[in-house]
Amino acid sequence: MADAYDEARRIGEVFRRARVLAKRSQADVAAALGYHQSKVSRLEQGRGTEDSRVVRAAALELGIPLPAVGLAATPEASTCDPETEDMHRRTFLAASIGALATPSTPTAGLSALIHSLLPGSMPASTRDVQDVPELGDRIAAARRMFCTCDYAELVRALPALITDLRHAATGCTQATGLLATAYQTSASLLLKLSDHGNAWLAVGRAMAEAERCGDPVVLASSVRVHAHLLAREKHTVQAVTLVRHTVDQLTGAYDQRSPRYLAALGLLLLRGVTAASSGGDRSATKDFLTEAKDVARYVDLDRPDAWANFSPTNVALHTVSAAVTFGDAGVALETASPLMRRHIPAPERRAALWVETARAYSQQGRLADGYQALRIAESCAAQDIRRPAVRELVADMAARDRRRALPELHHFSHQLGVPA
Repeated sequence: MADAYDEARRIGEVFRRARVLAKRSQADVAAALGYHQSKVSRLEQGRGTEDSRVVRAAALELGIPLPAVGLAATPEASTCDPETEDMHRRTFLAASIGALATPSTPTAGLSALIHSLLPGSMPASTRDVQDVPELGDRIAAARRMFCTCDYAELVRALPALITDLRHAATGCTQATGLLATAYQTSASLLLKLSDHGNAWLAVGRAMAEAERCGDPVVLASSVRVHAHLLAREKHTVQAVTLVRHTVDQLTGAYDQRSPRYLAALGLLLLRGVTAASSGGDRSATKDFLTEAKDVARYVDLDRPDAWANFSPTNVALHTVSAAVTFGDAGVALETASPLMRRHIPAPERRAALWVETARAYSQQGRLADGYQALRIAESCAAQDIRRPAVRELVADMAARDRRRALPELHHFSHQLGVPA
């Protein structure tokens, strides 16, 4: 195991030296690769990734010979001898503390949720009477669970809700729209849990039901989760294109649109902000933010229900997130400062503010401030702080505190099940 750690550190040093010699920042390299700056930081620390494609892409970007980082010289060689590259990858991963422990978010009922997303014959409904208003109330309750980060309860509630909605949707357009929303919520939950494979299943079902019901609001919301997943899978150009195409069909006459319509459009624009910033496209990010601010002049829905959480506050939150993604930590903290004193009703949004603030502090090397921001985020939404993306941030911060000047950070890392 000591040899594996030495090899990982050696590879990390290769990446670091190549980047320094090229006079490039971690943020610059990360933007070119379509990743967050922390991904490059982790590689340079010898903390690898489960996907050798990331290592290969980083090496090619920095002009590093592939054998120097334990990979086959060419993709073709890798294809011809997969066992050899897999051996190198296992050696690299053996030392990787980025291979985090199983998320501690309770997911005992996740298999039931996945089963409910599968096509095929429907199980018996859990209720005798399928009352659409009642189903609408259950959808609203499910959305509140998501916005309050009660993921464990949401995992338990969704399978029966989806089953009942599938029965009710037969010949009922309104119930079809509710079913699309249930699938959207499932996709968002699975993305929080970093289960991208099953999130694709949920997105496919959401898009199909949205098209069936014909409601532009429901369709915009389904496109939003579709774009979210595309961006998470590093297909940022496709995500931006999808958002732009859909937005172009929905924009105009804001003063004549319902709040529900405008909120869905605004949230779609904010998803465009996330996708464009993830892809390093500052121009598109600015355009989406400008349009979102324009929509926010006409609507301010800032409460945890089915179509809420779009408001000037949420636009500002996405401005913070985009700045962090671009590595502009100072801009992010300046933008976040007034939000820290503002009431944000949805716990998920409050937690997001403090997590992004922690990322900004981490980029500046202010680990103590970053740790405090994470503890505030935990007080807002305890389950949200345990999702894989945040645990990865904690792992990064703990690894950088090599002298253990912040024992509380390492204790927090241990609490989250993150090896550091």
